[in-house]
Amino acid sequence: MVGGCPEKCHCHSTSNSVDCSQQGLAEIPPDLPPQTLMLHLQDNQIHQLPAFAFRSVPQLRTLNLCNNSISNLAPGAFHGLQHLQVLNLTQNSLHSLESRLFHSLSQLRELDLSSNNISHLPTSLGEGWENLTVLAVQQNQLQQLDRALLESMPSVKLLFLKDNLWKCNCHLLGLKLWLEKFIYKGGVMDSVICASPDTWKGKDLLKIPHELYQPCPFPSPDRESSQVWQLASAQWAVPRPLESHSAEERDHSECELKPKPKPANLRHAVVTVIITGVACGILCLMMLVATIYGCTYAAITAKCRAGSLAQTNEPEKTEGKDLFDSSPA
Repeated sequence: MVGGCPEKCHCHSTSNSVDCSQQGLAEIPPDLPPQTLMLHLQDNQIHQLPAFAFRSVPQLRTLNLCNNSISNLAPGAFHGLQHLQVLNLTQNSLHSLESRLFHSLSQLRELDLSSNNISHLPTSLGEGWENLTVLAVQQNQLQQLDRALLESMPSVKLLFLKDNLWKCNCHLLGLKLWLEKFIYKGGVMDSVICASPDTWKGKDLLKIPHELYQPCPFPSPDRESSQVWQLASAQWAVPRPLESHSAEERDHSECELKPKPKPANLRHAVVTVIITGVACGILCLMMLVATIYGCTYAAITAKCRAGSLAQTNEPEKTEGKDLFDSSPA
């Protein structure tokens, strides 16, 4: 290989690869051959990557940093690697990632961040990931994953998300909807198992019905002025949390996913039967009253008519009798 080979590394000219794995290295070797396409640095003692850490290998295609102790990645750690396609950062000590960390990796196809301590992935982390096909973030501390981040990866085909601390509240509904669409289009993923709340602990996110999700409350447009008013008002018996608590924590506590109570089918059926029976009874009673009233009215009417007829016939009978008595013997 032109340019020599770093001490403790093995260089292969036929494949333009450099193997520096398991050498106890604490930093990136400074004299790497510029034509290197594959660099293996796994199983070392590297703790951090400074800006432009790989400036000597601009043609690099594959970089393996698995099983080190990396806890700090400078914002420009991967600058100059515009041809990098595969990046392996598994089994390190990463807690957070700078939002523009991977923006220079326009050709990146596979990114493995599994087995770290990452609790949050910035929404803008995936800008420029048009070619990314594989993303692995399993075995971290993630509770949420912004749908906007996933939508910045239009070419992704494999997604590994299991073994995180997924909080299945209203904020995870966007992830659920995106994953359903992702699978429908032929994407492959492992699973998202809820770690909280207790209602859904151990449940698969994709198997929780949509109707159990409630919309997240909108954040207050002016939290500071609203809080001042709340503290000044004498009507509030319970004080609001101070501003030291993050808005994200408050939103999460406000929109915990709560299961809707199961309908009491038997109770509803009994109530329905009782109401129906009462209604039918009232209807029958009204019909009976109407019948009795009709019959009574008819009887009274008939009696009145009979009385009037009797009064009309009495004079005729009297007149006939008088005529009979006055007739000659």
